[in-house]
Amino acid sequence: MSQATMVAKVHPISSARLIAACTIGNGLEFYDFIVFSYFATVIGKEFFPTHTPATQLLLALALYGTGFFMRPIGGIVLGGFADARGRKKATILTLMMMAAGTFIVGIAPNYATAGTLGSLVLVFGRLLQGFSAGGEVGASTTLLSEAATPANRGFFGSWQLASQGLAGLVVAMAAIIVNKSMSPEAVQSWGWRIPFILGVLIVPIGLWLRSALEETHANIDDPRARNIIVWREVFRAHWRQLIKGVCLVIGGTAATNVILLYMPTYAVTTLHISSQGGLMAGLAAGLATLVASPIGGYLSDRFGRKTIIVSVAIIMLALLYPSFAYLNAHPSIANLVMIVGGLAIFNAFAGAAGIVMLTELFPSTVRATGMALVYALGVTVFGGFGPFIVAWLIHATGSPIAPAYYVMACMVVTMIALYFVPETKGTILS
Repeated sequence: MSQATMVAKVHPISSARLIAACTIGNGLEFYDFIVFSYFATVIGKEFFPTHTPATQLLLALALYGTGFFMRPIGGIVLGGFADARGRKKATILTLMMMAAGTFIVGIAPNYATAGTLGSLVLVFGRLLQGFSAGGEVGASTTLLSEAATPANRGFFGSWQLASQGLAGLVVAMAAIIVNKSMSPEAVQSWGWRIPFILGVLIVPIGLWLRSALEETHANIDDPRARNIIVWREVFRAHWRQLIKGVCLVIGGTAATNVILLYMPTYAVTTLHISSQGGLMAGLAAGLATLVASPIGGYLSDRFGRKTIIVSVAIIMLALLYPSFAYLNAHPSIANLVMIVGGLAIFNAFAGAAGIVMLTELFPSTVRATGMALVYALGVTVFGGFGPFIVAWLIHATGSPIAPAYYVMACMVVTMIALYFVPETKGTILS
Protein backbone atom coordinates (compact mmCIF):
# COMPACT_ATOMS: atom_id res chain seq x y z
CA MET A 1 0.00 0.00 0.00
CA SER A 2 1.49 3.36 -0.99
CA GLN A 3 1.99 6.16 1.46
CA ALA A 4 -0.56 8.32 -0.34
CA THR A 5 -3.34 5.80 0.11
CA MET A 6 -2.53 4.60 3.61
CA VAL A 7 -5.47 4.70 6.01
CA ALA A 8 -5.28 4.09 9.75
CA LYS A 9 -6.75 0.86 11.04
CA VAL A 10 -9.25 1.66 13.75
CA HIS A 11 -10.30 -0.76 16.48
CA PRO A 12 -13.82 -0.65 18.01
CA ILE A 13 -12.74 1.34 21.09
CA SER A 14 -10.77 3.90 19.08
CA SER A 15 -13.61 4.05 16.57
CA ALA A 16 -15.96 5.14 19.35
CA ARG A 17 -13.46 7.76 20.46
CA LEU A 18 -13.00 8.97 16.91
CA ILE A 19 -16.75 9.40 16.45
CA ALA A 20 -17.07 11.12 19.82
CA ALA A 21 -14.17 13.49 19.11
CA CYS A 22 -15.46 14.52 15.69
CA THR A 23 -19.06 14.72 16.88
CA ILE A 24 -18.26 16.96 19.85
CA GLY A 25 -15.95 19.27 17.92
CA ASN A 26 -18.19 19.53 14.90
CA GLY A 27 -21.19 19.87 17.21
CA LEU A 28 -19.58 22.91 18.84
CA GLU A 29 -19.30 24.53 15.42
CA PHE A 30 -23.00 24.14 14.80
CA TYR A 31 -23.80 25.01 18.40
CA ASP A 32 -22.23 28.41 17.74
CA PHE A 33 -24.42 29.02 14.72
CA ILE A 34 -27.65 27.55 16.09
CA VAL A 35 -27.55 29.48 19.36
CA PHE A 36 -27.12 32.73 17.41
CA SER A 37 -30.11 31.84 15.23
CA TYR A 38 -32.27 31.00 18.26
CA PHE A 39 -31.56 34.32 19.93
CA ALA A 40 -31.67 36.37 16.72
CA THR A 41 -34.68 38.42 17.86
CA VAL A 42 -33.03 39.26 21.20
CA ILE A 43 -29.67 40.05 19.58
CA GLY A 44 -31.41 42.31 17.05
CA LYS A 45 -32.92 44.38 19.88
CA GLU A 46 -29.63 44.55 21.78
CA PHE A 47 -27.40 45.62 18.90
CA PHE A 48 -29.84 47.42 16.55
CA PRO A 49 -32.29 49.18 18.92
CA THR A 50 -32.90 52.19 16.68
CA HIS A 51 -34.64 50.12 13.98
CA THR A 52 -38.11 48.60 13.69
CA PRO A 53 -38.60 45.03 15.01
CA ALA A 54 -38.76 43.60 11.47
CA THR A 55 -35.55 45.40 10.49
CA GLN A 56 -33.87 44.34 13.74
CA LEU A 57 -34.58 40.71 12.91
CA LEU A 58 -33.35 41.07 9.33
CA LEU A 59 -30.14 42.76 10.50
CA ALA A 60 -29.54 40.05 13.10
CA LEU A 61 -30.10 37.33 10.49
CA ALA A 62 -27.82 39.17 8.06
CA LEU A 63 -25.17 39.25 10.79
CA TYR A 64 -25.77 35.53 11.28
CA GLY A 65 -25.05 35.10 7.57
CA THR A 66 -21.83 37.12 7.61
CA GLY A 67 -20.10 34.29 9.47
CA PHE A 68 -20.69 32.11 6.45
CA PHE A 69 -18.73 34.49 4.20
CA MET A 70 -15.57 33.40 5.98
CA ARG A 71 -16.26 29.71 5.43
CA PRO A 72 -14.76 29.49 1.92
CA ILE A 73 -11.64 31.32 3.16
CA GLY A 74 -11.44 29.02 6.16
CA GLY A 75 -11.94 26.08 3.81
CA ILE A 76 -8.99 27.17 1.67
CA VAL A 77 -6.62 27.95 4.55
CA LEU A 78 -7.58 25.30 7.10
CA GLY A 79 -8.50 22.68 4.51
CA GLY A 80 -5.09 23.13 2.95
CA PHE A 81 -3.53 22.81 6.40
CA ALA A 82 -5.42 19.54 6.94
CA ASP A 83 -4.29 18.16 3.58
CA ALA A 84 -0.66 19.19 4.07
CA ARG A 85 -0.15 18.71 7.82
CA GLY A 86 -2.82 16.22 8.83
CA ARG A 87 -6.51 15.99 9.72
CA LYS A 88 -5.89 15.62 13.46
CA LYS A 89 -3.87 18.85 13.80
CA ALA A 90 -6.47 20.74 11.79
CA THR A 91 -9.38 19.56 13.93
CA ILE A 92 -7.59 20.64 17.13
CA LEU A 93 -6.87 24.07 15.65
CA THR A 94 -10.44 24.61 14.43
CA LEU A 95 -11.87 23.59 17.80
CA MET A 96 -9.82 26.24 19.61
CA MET A 97 -10.71 28.92 17.07
CA MET A 98 -14.42 28.14 17.26
CA ALA A 99 -14.32 28.44 21.03
CA ALA A 100 -12.64 31.83 20.78
CA GLY A 101 -15.25 33.11 18.33
CA THR A 102 -18.11 31.88 20.51
CA PHE A 103 -16.63 33.54 23.60
CA ILE A 104 -16.24 36.85 21.77
CA VAL A 105 -19.89 36.80 20.69
CA GLY A 106 -20.93 35.98 24.24
CA ILE A 107 -19.12 38.98 25.76
CA ALA A 108 -19.64 41.54 22.96
CA PRO A 109 -20.90 44.85 24.44
CA ASN A 110 -24.37 45.87 23.24
CA TYR A 111 -25.36 49.11 21.51
CA ALA A 112 -26.30 50.86 24.77
CA THR A 113 -22.82 50.18 26.17
CA ALA A 114 -20.51 50.66 23.20
CA GLY A 115 -22.62 51.87 20.29
CA THR A 116 -21.42 50.71 16.88
CA LEU A 117 -18.24 49.29 18.41
CA GLY A 118 -20.30 46.55 20.05
CA SER A 119 -21.68 45.53 16.68
CA LEU A 120 -18.15 45.42 15.26
CA VAL A 121 -17.00 43.12 18.07
CA LEU A 122 -19.99 40.90 17.36
CA VAL A 123 -19.14 40.84 13.66
CA PHE A 124 -15.53 39.88 14.45
CA GLY A 125 -16.70 36.98 16.61
CA ARG A 126 -19.03 35.79 13.85
CA LEU A 127 -16.26 36.04 11.24
CA LEU A 128 -13.88 34.01 13.42
CA GLN A 129 -16.60 31.38 13.91
CA GLY A 130 -17.16 31.22 10.17
CA PHE A 131 -13.45 30.96 9.38
CA SER A 132 -12.94 28.05 11.78
CA ALA A 133 -16.14 26.34 10.66
CA GLY A 134 -14.91 26.45 7.07
CA GLY A 135 -12.04 24.15 7.99
CA GLU A 136 -13.77 22.05 10.64
CA VAL A 137 -16.31 20.33 8.39
CA GLY A 138 -13.73 19.31 5.80
CA ALA A 139 -11.16 18.07 8.31
CA SER A 140 -13.51 16.22 10.66
CA THR A 141 -15.67 14.62 7.97
CA THR A 142 -12.58 13.54 6.02
CA LEU A 143 -11.11 12.09 9.20
CA LEU A 144 -14.26 10.06 9.81
CA SER A 145 -14.47 8.85 6.21
CA GLU A 146 -10.81 7.87 5.94
CA ALA A 147 -10.91 5.94 9.22
CA ALA A 148 -13.81 3.82 7.96
CA THR A 149 -13.91 0.85 5.61
CA PRO A 150 -15.76 1.05 2.27
CA ALA A 151 -18.55 -1.00 3.85
CA ASN A 152 -19.28 1.38 6.74
CA ARG A 153 -18.09 4.77 5.50
CA GLY A 154 -21.64 6.09 5.25
CA PHE A 155 -22.30 5.26 8.90
CA PHE A 156 -19.02 6.84 10.05
CA GLY A 157 -19.50 9.99 7.98
CA SER A 158 -23.13 10.35 9.08
CA TRP A 159 -21.99 11.38 12.55
CA GLN A 160 -20.98 14.73 11.10
CA LEU A 161 -24.66 15.43 10.50
CA ALA A 162 -25.66 13.76 13.76
CA SER A 163 -23.45 16.28 15.55
CA GLN A 164 -25.60 19.05 14.08
CA GLY A 165 -28.63 17.39 15.62
CA LEU A 166 -26.80 17.07 18.94
CA ALA A 167 -25.96 20.77 18.79
CA GLY A 168 -29.58 21.67 18.03
CA LEU A 169 -30.76 19.50 20.92
CA VAL A 170 -28.34 21.05 23.42
CA VAL A 171 -29.03 24.61 22.27
CA ALA A 172 -32.79 24.12 22.50
CA MET A 173 -32.45 22.69 26.02
CA ALA A 174 -30.18 25.56 27.08
CA ALA A 175 -32.55 28.14 25.59
CA ILE A 176 -35.56 26.55 27.30
CA ILE A 177 -33.77 26.60 30.66
CA VAL A 178 -32.68 30.22 30.20
CA ASN A 179 -36.17 31.38 29.19
CA LYS A 180 -37.91 29.44 31.98
CA SER A 181 -35.56 30.45 34.78
CA MET A 182 -35.31 34.16 33.93
CA SER A 183 -37.66 37.03 33.30
CA PRO A 184 -37.95 38.29 29.70
CA GLU A 185 -36.11 41.44 30.78
CA ALA A 186 -33.20 39.42 32.19
CA VAL A 187 -32.99 37.27 29.05
CA GLN A 188 -32.96 40.41 26.91
CA SER A 189 -30.35 42.11 29.07
CA TRP A 190 -27.80 39.35 29.70
CA GLY A 191 -29.40 35.89 29.84
CA TRP A 192 -28.98 35.31 26.09
CA ARG A 193 -25.20 35.36 26.62
CA ILE A 194 -25.18 32.31 28.91
CA PRO A 195 -25.50 29.64 26.16
CA PHE A 196 -22.61 31.23 24.27
CA ILE A 197 -20.33 31.15 27.31
CA LEU A 198 -21.39 27.61 28.21
CA GLY A 199 -20.44 26.44 24.70
CA VAL A 200 -16.80 27.16 25.48
CA LEU A 201 -16.83 24.69 28.39
CA ILE A 202 -16.93 21.71 26.00
CA VAL A 203 -13.51 22.60 24.56
CA PRO A 204 -11.33 20.77 27.15
CA ILE A 205 -13.29 17.55 26.55
CA GLY A 206 -13.00 17.97 22.78
CA LEU A 207 -9.25 18.62 22.99
CA TRP A 208 -8.74 15.56 25.19
CA LEU A 209 -10.66 13.34 22.77
CA ARG A 210 -8.91 14.67 19.69
CA SER A 211 -5.41 14.56 21.16
CA ALA A 212 -5.37 10.73 21.10
CA LEU A 213 -6.76 10.28 17.59
CA GLU A 214 -4.76 8.45 14.94
CA GLU A 215 -3.83 10.43 11.85
CA THR A 216 -5.53 9.07 8.72
CA HIS A 217 -3.74 11.20 6.15
CA ALA A 218 -0.28 9.82 5.34
CA ASN A 219 1.12 12.60 3.13
CA ILE A 220 2.26 14.77 6.04
CA ASP A 221 5.87 13.60 5.64
CA ASP A 222 5.91 14.04 1.86
CA PRO A 223 7.47 17.44 0.90
CA ARG A 224 5.75 17.32 -2.47
CA ALA A 225 2.36 17.03 -0.84
CA ARG A 226 3.15 19.77 1.68
CA ASN A 227 4.18 22.16 -1.07
CA ILE A 228 0.99 21.78 -3.11
CA ILE A 229 -1.11 24.95 -3.09
CA VAL A 230 -4.12 22.81 -2.48
CA TRP A 231 -6.95 25.18 -3.36
CA ARG A 232 -5.35 25.87 -6.75
CA GLU A 233 -5.14 22.15 -7.34
CA VAL A 234 -8.83 21.76 -6.49
CA PHE A 235 -9.88 24.50 -8.91
CA ARG A 236 -7.46 23.35 -11.63
CA ALA A 237 -7.89 19.59 -11.63
CA HIS A 238 -11.15 18.99 -9.77
CA TRP A 239 -13.39 21.90 -10.77
CA ARG A 240 -16.08 19.56 -12.10
CA GLN A 241 -16.33 17.76 -8.76
CA LEU A 242 -16.39 21.16 -7.08
CA ILE A 243 -19.40 22.36 -9.09
CA LYS A 244 -21.26 19.09 -8.68
CA GLY A 245 -20.52 19.03 -4.95
CA VAL A 246 -21.78 22.58 -4.38
CA CYS A 247 -25.02 21.77 -6.17
CA LEU A 248 -25.38 18.61 -4.08
CA VAL A 249 -25.04 20.66 -0.89
CA ILE A 250 -27.67 23.26 -1.80
CA GLY A 251 -30.80 21.20 -1.15
CA GLY A 252 -29.68 19.69 2.12
CA THR A 253 -28.27 22.90 3.58
CA ALA A 254 -31.42 24.85 2.72
CA ALA A 255 -33.58 22.22 4.40
CA THR A 256 -31.30 22.00 7.45
CA ASN A 257 -31.13 25.74 7.99
CA VAL A 258 -34.88 26.23 7.63
CA ILE A 259 -36.04 23.15 9.56
CA LEU A 260 -33.35 22.96 12.23
CA LEU A 261 -32.36 26.61 12.65
CA TYR A 262 -35.07 28.98 11.42
CA MET A 263 -38.26 27.29 12.63
CA PRO A 264 -38.06 28.59 16.24
CA THR A 265 -37.92 32.14 14.86
CA TYR A 266 -40.62 31.36 12.29
CA ALA A 267 -42.87 29.99 15.03
CA VAL A 268 -42.72 33.26 16.97
CA THR A 269 -42.69 35.83 14.16
CA THR A 270 -45.04 34.18 11.62
CA LEU A 271 -47.14 31.58 13.44
CA HIS A 272 -47.37 33.70 16.62
CA ILE A 273 -46.63 30.68 18.79
CA SER A 274 -44.82 31.27 22.07
CA SER A 275 -41.03 31.23 22.12
CA GLN A 276 -41.23 28.10 24.26
CA GLY A 277 -43.20 26.42 21.48
CA GLY A 278 -40.54 27.40 18.97
CA LEU A 279 -37.84 25.97 21.19
CA MET A 280 -39.79 22.72 21.55
CA ALA A 281 -39.73 22.47 17.75
CA GLY A 282 -35.97 23.00 17.83
CA LEU A 283 -35.69 20.27 20.42
CA ALA A 284 -37.67 17.89 18.19
CA ALA A 285 -35.56 18.75 15.14
CA GLY A 286 -32.30 18.24 17.01
CA LEU A 287 -33.36 14.89 18.48
CA ALA A 288 -34.69 13.66 15.12
CA THR A 289 -31.45 14.64 13.35
CA LEU A 290 -29.26 13.03 16.01
CA VAL A 291 -31.12 9.72 15.88
CA ALA A 292 -31.92 9.55 12.16
CA SER A 293 -28.51 10.53 10.75
CA PRO A 294 -26.65 7.29 11.65
CA ILE A 295 -29.62 5.31 10.34
CA GLY A 296 -29.42 7.24 7.07
CA GLY A 297 -25.68 6.59 6.90
CA TYR A 298 -26.22 2.88 7.45
CA LEU A 299 -28.94 2.76 4.77
CA SER A 300 -26.64 4.53 2.31
CA ASP A 301 -24.00 1.85 2.92
CA ARG A 302 -26.54 -0.83 2.15
CA PHE A 303 -28.63 0.66 -0.68
CA GLY A 304 -26.40 3.42 -2.08
CA ARG A 305 -25.99 7.16 -1.54
CA LYS A 306 -28.00 8.21 -4.59
CA THR A 307 -30.89 5.87 -3.81
CA ILE A 308 -31.37 7.36 -0.35
CA ILE A 309 -30.96 10.98 -1.47
CA VAL A 310 -33.35 10.70 -4.42
CA SER A 311 -35.98 8.82 -2.43
CA VAL A 312 -35.94 11.36 0.38
CA ALA A 313 -35.93 14.33 -2.00
CA ILE A 314 -39.09 13.06 -3.68
CA ILE A 315 -40.77 12.60 -0.30
CA MET A 316 -39.67 16.06 0.89
CA LEU A 317 -40.89 17.74 -2.30
CA ALA A 318 -44.27 16.10 -1.78
CA LEU A 319 -44.50 17.04 1.92
CA LEU A 320 -43.09 20.55 2.21
CA TYR A 321 -45.94 22.63 0.77
CA PRO A 322 -48.82 20.79 2.49
CA SER A 323 -46.86 20.76 5.76
CA PHE A 324 -46.38 24.52 5.83
CA ALA A 325 -49.91 25.13 4.57
CA TYR A 326 -51.39 22.96 7.32
CA LEU A 327 -49.16 24.54 9.95
CA ASN A 328 -50.29 28.03 8.99
CA ALA A 329 -53.95 26.98 8.91
CA HIS A 330 -53.68 25.17 12.27
CA PRO A 331 -50.83 26.77 14.25
CA SER A 332 -50.16 24.97 17.50
CA ILE A 333 -47.16 23.69 19.41
CA ALA A 334 -48.19 20.07 18.85
CA ASN A 335 -48.52 20.51 15.08
CA LEU A 336 -45.27 22.47 14.91
CA VAL A 337 -43.32 19.79 16.79
CA MET A 338 -44.88 16.98 14.73
CA ILE A 339 -44.17 18.60 11.36
CA VAL A 340 -40.68 19.85 12.18
CA GLY A 341 -39.68 16.52 13.73
CA GLY A 342 -41.02 14.55 10.77
CA LEU A 343 -39.29 16.72 8.17
CA ALA A 344 -36.06 16.60 10.17
CA ILE A 345 -36.04 12.78 10.07
CA PHE A 346 -36.27 12.67 6.28
CA ASN A 347 -33.75 15.49 5.91
CA ALA A 348 -31.29 13.61 8.14
CA PHE A 349 -31.56 10.44 6.04
CA ALA A 350 -30.57 12.31 2.88
CA GLY A 351 -28.06 14.58 4.59
CA ALA A 352 -26.14 11.67 6.07
CA ALA A 353 -25.77 10.05 2.65
CA GLY A 354 -24.87 13.34 1.01
CA ILE A 355 -22.24 14.51 3.48
CA VAL A 356 -20.10 11.39 3.10
CA MET A 357 -20.61 11.41 -0.67
CA LEU A 358 -18.82 14.76 -0.80
CA THR A 359 -15.64 13.29 0.68
CA GLU A 360 -15.73 10.48 -1.88
CA LEU A 361 -15.55 12.94 -4.77
CA PHE A 362 -11.92 13.95 -4.10
CA PRO A 363 -8.53 12.15 -3.80
CA SER A 364 -6.64 12.18 -0.49
CA THR A 365 -4.18 14.94 -1.42
CA VAL A 366 -6.97 17.52 -1.74
CA ARG A 367 -9.86 15.78 0.06
CA ALA A 368 -10.14 18.05 3.12
CA THR A 369 -9.84 21.21 1.02
CA GLY A 370 -12.22 19.98 -1.66
CA MET A 371 -14.78 18.88 0.92
CA ALA A 372 -14.42 22.14 2.86
CA LEU A 373 -14.79 24.30 -0.24
CA VAL A 374 -17.80 22.38 -1.55
CA TYR A 375 -19.53 22.58 1.79
CA ALA A 376 -18.56 26.20 2.47
CA LEU A 377 -19.57 27.55 -0.93
CA GLY A 378 -22.94 25.78 -0.85
CA VAL A 379 -23.69 26.62 2.75
CA THR A 380 -22.57 30.27 2.58
CA VAL A 381 -25.38 31.50 0.34
CA PHE A 382 -28.10 28.88 0.56
CA GLY A 383 -27.58 27.98 4.22
CA GLY A 384 -26.08 30.97 5.97
CA PHE A 385 -28.40 33.44 4.33
CA GLY A 386 -31.27 30.95 4.15
CA PRO A 387 -33.02 32.35 7.25
CA PHE A 388 -32.51 35.91 5.97
CA ILE A 389 -33.80 35.01 2.49
CA VAL A 390 -36.84 33.26 3.94
CA ALA A 391 -37.60 36.12 6.36
CA TRP A 392 -37.26 38.61 3.50
CA LEU A 393 -39.49 36.52 1.22
CA ILE A 394 -42.19 36.35 3.89
CA HIS A 395 -41.93 40.11 4.48
CA ALA A 396 -41.84 40.99 0.77
CA THR A 397 -44.56 38.64 -0.48
CA GLY A 398 -46.72 38.36 2.59
CA SER A 399 -46.81 34.59 2.05
CA PRO A 400 -46.09 32.47 5.16
CA ILE A 401 -45.46 29.49 2.82
CA ALA A 402 -42.22 31.07 1.52
CA PRO A 403 -39.94 28.68 3.49
CA ALA A 404 -41.45 25.70 1.64
CA TYR A 405 -40.95 27.31 -1.78
CA TYR A 406 -37.34 28.15 -0.95
CA VAL A 407 -36.41 24.65 0.23
CA MET A 408 -38.23 22.99 -2.68
CA ALA A 409 -36.37 25.11 -5.24
CA CYS A 410 -33.01 24.25 -3.66
CA MET A 411 -33.84 20.55 -3.58
CA VAL A 412 -34.63 20.56 -7.29
CA VAL A 413 -31.12 21.90 -7.96
CA THR A 414 -29.64 19.03 -5.94
CA MET A 415 -31.76 16.47 -7.81
CA ILE A 416 -30.45 17.77 -11.14
CA ALA A 417 -26.82 17.68 -9.94
CA LEU A 418 -27.23 14.16 -8.59
CA TYR A 419 -27.93 12.91 -12.11
CA PHE A 420 -24.34 13.77 -13.11
CA VAL A 421 -22.66 12.22 -10.04
CA PRO A 422 -21.78 8.49 -10.05
CA GLU A 423 -22.73 6.23 -7.16
CA THR A 424 -19.91 6.24 -4.59
CA LYS A 425 -21.13 3.50 -2.22
CA GLY A 426 -18.37 0.97 -1.50
CA THR A 427 -15.66 2.82 -3.44
CA ILE A 428 -12.01 2.59 -2.35
CA LEU A 429 -10.69 6.02 -1.38
CA SER A 430 -7.65 7.03 -3.45
